[in-house]
Amino acid sequence: MKSKFVFTAGMLIGAATLAHSATMKAIVVHQFGGPEVLKYEDAPRPQPKENEILVRVIAAGVNPVDTYERSGKFGAATLPLIPGRDIAGVVEEIGSGATKFKKGDAVYGNVRNGGYAELAVAAEKNIALKPASLDFVQAAAVPVAARTAWNALVETAHLGPGQTVLIQGGSGGVGTFAIQIAKLRGAKVFATASTANQDLLKELGADMAIDYTKQKFEDVVKDADVVLEAAGKEILERDYPVVKKGGFLVSIVGPADAAKVQQYGIQAPPLALSASALLELNKLFDAKKLKVVVTETLPLSEARKAQEQAGTHHTRGKIVLKVAEEKK
Repeated sequence: MKSKFVFTAGMLIGAATLAHSATMKAIVVHQFGGPEVLKYEDAPRPQPKENEILVRVIAAGVNPVDTYERSGKFGAATLPLIPGRDIAGVVEEIGSGATKFKKGDAVYGNVRNGGYAELAVAAEKNIALKPASLDFVQAAAVPVAARTAWNALVETAHLGPGQTVLIQGGSGGVGTFAIQIAKLRGAKVFATASTANQDLLKELGADMAIDYTKQKFEDVVKDADVVLEAAGKEILERDYPVVKKGGFLVSIVGPADAAKVQQYGIQAPPLALSASALLELNKLFDAKKLKVVVTETLPLSEARKAQEQAGTHHTRGKIVLKVAEEKK
């Protein structure tokens, strides 16, 4: 109960009090390791530099990449580290040269790290105004997953009307957005998930929901124009034969085997990145053509539990950390 009391007190810190404090509450990693290295404690207040903004975080999305950062298996992160790449909140300060936003704007987007905290610094180019159709918790679930799905299907594979796409891991964070984006692009969608998530695949618009515990996707899907691999490296090995000659295999779980790509005559380029992805997604959210699947919302102090769940790679939609209450 003690940690919950501390969190509740932290949530009640007013914006004015936080603005004058030299510290903030955050989840800090002092040594790489398992979820147990995540510590809820005081951390120095960050300061925005040139072309950066400081955001008072209302909610932070939890992604598998956060668990890789925590364990030291991704990039060259230095310690101490505050994990978290998805944020939604309110602009607190504007750094020099930053011109897109003003103090008080409701925003969301990506940070390199630092999202699991009351305050986070972000490059303004990676932030957009929060869609009015989304609350802060929903918005925090969007940036990494939805951008990845958009970049994979639209920017990399150029998915279009009448094409067929197989989305591996359709009930996960990336998969739930990918199904919807693919349908909006006019594609026929096959998606895989466990028995418990078959209803979700259909609800999101999948034309064929495949229960991987009962049938092999290879028996259902043939000559797919695009395969998006978001389930796991062990599944990637089985994807090559179902991609049509000249089609696209887009993997976000690791690079494709160059020899097999050549053997099957398919394309497997690295993920293309688009600076405008978040703005394009904003239009879809505001038009109510995309919805967000949030499985669970936990307080910041329970980041360990959230990462344990995200690390299983069997999360339905997204898990979000609630950092502060939205001011009415």
